[in-house]
Amino acid sequence: MSTETHERTRAEEARAASTGAADSDGWPDLPGDTALTIRIPEANPLVRAGFPAHVTVLYPFLNESRFTPGTHADLTDLFAAHPAFTLTFDEFRRYPGVLYLAPTPETPVRALTRSLTARWPEALPYRGVFTPPLAPHLTLANDEGPETYEAAYDTLQSQLAPSLPLTSHVDTVHLIVTDGPGKGWRDLRTYRLGTGRVSHPRETNRGPNRP
Repeated sequence: MSTETHERTRAEEARAASTGAADSDGWPDLPGDTALTIRIPEANPLVRAGFPAHVTVLYPFLNESRFTPGTHADLTDLFAAHPAFTLTFDEFRRYPGVLYLAPTPETPVRALTRSLTARWPEALPYRGVFTPPLAPHLTLANDEGPETYEAAYDTLQSQLAPSLPLTSHVDTVHLIVTDGPGKGWRDLRTYRLGTGRVSHPRETNRGPNRP
């Protein structure tokens, strides 16, 4: 495979990861898929992608059916071992069809991912599609194809640029779950960094395999 073809394929896969589009590598989202994400509320006014501003720590994590009280205890301890940190977003980047912000520094996000995959090695980031895994990112828009995204995102980027840099203090990680393609995502738990405490949002319409 040529370098150009490899980069194009990787970019197309990255767009699939951002949109949930189905392909042969394991998309779309499966019922019970979970993910661990960092919310960036300061960036919500900039996002055009139809979901809250976030940086993914690990997707997918364990299927919801596998969760036990011990799983949550392990996650609580794991995140308590990592201190809170601050992320700055001051750089736009692109894949074909995707406009995103790159967080600085990446190190604390990558450290969380490494700790999770060391504890649960079966939880491959993006199902193992990417080698190396995708860098931490905050998707702003993902609704343009390769033929139109350059011009569209040039315009959008110029509109959003005055809002940068953004800074966000990160002291929680959210566990979210989906019921499958097109079903959206909902919160299950919120874990605190550096404290060992975990909050339990109210849950409704839970199945027999709820955590």
